[in-house]
Amino acid sequence: MQTFHLPDVGEGLTEAEIVSWHVAPGDAVAVDDVIAEIETAKSLVELPSPFAGTVGELLVAEGDTVNVGAPIITVAAAEAPAVGGPDAHEPTGPGQHPEGDAGGAVLVGYGTGGEAQTRRRKKPEKPVASAVGVIAKPPIRKLARDLGVDLSEVRPSGAASEVTREDVLAHAQQASVFRNISTPEWPAVRDEEIPVPAPAAAPAAVDARVEEVPVKGVRKATASAMTGSAHTAPHVSVWTDVDATRTMEFVKRLKASPDFADIKISPLLIVARAVIWAVRRTPMINSAWVDGEDGAKIHVRHYVNLGIAAATPRGLLVPNIKDAHELSMRDLAKSLERLTITAREGKTTPADQQGGTITITNIGVFGMDAGTPIINPGQSAIVAMGAIRQKPWVVDGEVRPRWVTTVSGSFDHRVVDGDAISRFLADIASVLEEPALLLD
Repeated sequence: MQTFHLPDVGEGLTEAEIVSWHVAPGDAVAVDDVIAEIETAKSLVELPSPFAGTVGELLVAEGDTVNVGAPIITVAAAEAPAVGGPDAHEPTGPGQHPEGDAGGAVLVGYGTGGEAQTRRRKKPEKPVASAVGVIAKPPIRKLARDLGVDLSEVRPSGAASEVTREDVLAHAQQASVFRNISTPEWPAVRDEEIPVPAPAAAPAAVDARVEEVPVKGVRKATASAMTGSAHTAPHVSVWTDVDATRTMEFVKRLKASPDFADIKISPLLIVARAVIWAVRRTPMINSAWVDGEDGAKIHVRHYVNLGIAAATPRGLLVPNIKDAHELSMRDLAKSLERLTITAREGKTTPADQQGGTITITNIGVFGMDAGTPIINPGQSAIVAMGAIRQKPWVVDGEVRPRWVTTVSGSFDHRVVDGDAISRFLADIASVLEEPALLLD
């Protein structure tokens, strides 16, 4: 019997959650078959088997968080050689041994020594029927859990009455529309006395009316990063109101252009180009404070890996567009669309989130005007894009209705002085007021 231990994904992480098992005791598996889906602090990852044989025991339950190196599954070696040679049942890759040392096991998207694996054979996911008869694949069940959807209430549209991703999303959207329609009645009593138990020597159980949410995965990583940033980098925030009428007109023209017919266009595209343009004029904004044994240094990056904060079912993720400063308007628009879709589907990889140099957070989609966001670790600035609304605005001495937004941001005051901060934000505002500046 061979034991597979949770491997190190090579990202400095120490634990992962078993989201779903793709195998059960008694199942036959081949080398590189996907046996489970795990969630680290950075992404969802498919876990391939380093062994061929028959699944013995699942040592960890779905939803449990385990440390790297912990045993998670046992596999009985195949009696006959697997296809591909007499040693096909052995682990593939350096550092893997039949006695169960899977320290060199390869996770999808990583590969031994950082190289991606391309030879993995993925078993097609089989729909699973629950005790109440709902048929859905494991990823669909996880999506439903993330969105708080009861699968038994979802109308299936797939073959053989299988619940699809679209079914879950449609149900979640409909539920959000009707969730707050009814207002509960006031209680019959004016005052209600809730007894408070006297302090006990042992910790009291959590009140049944209080939901206890474990802090793990993305939430745990985000909390740690934001706390470290807030207590390390001295934040300073500034903001300015902007007449973005010409930006809205420019976006409308892009939407009507045949060159952008297949791409989703929004004001975020213009903000992204404005940030890149402003960084070129004030490079210190794109820097990082680095503490070293021989003293602190400032690293000025002369390239832009543009991070976009994304709210996803897994929590806040900040994937970035590599070398965004080299992209045309069309290519940047395509990259923003691809980044958004990937994040929404929960497919953002750790590599997508590494190496960012500056971040944009689009709080306007939530109806917010401005904010004081916390800087991403390893960066010196984060720009917040507020909602764009029609407001009265003075133009040539007359009050007129204009599309107005607020651009705000937070900056590391160790790296960036007040004049550079103000100049940077003023440059972004100038582009939003007159997108033709991007043509220089």
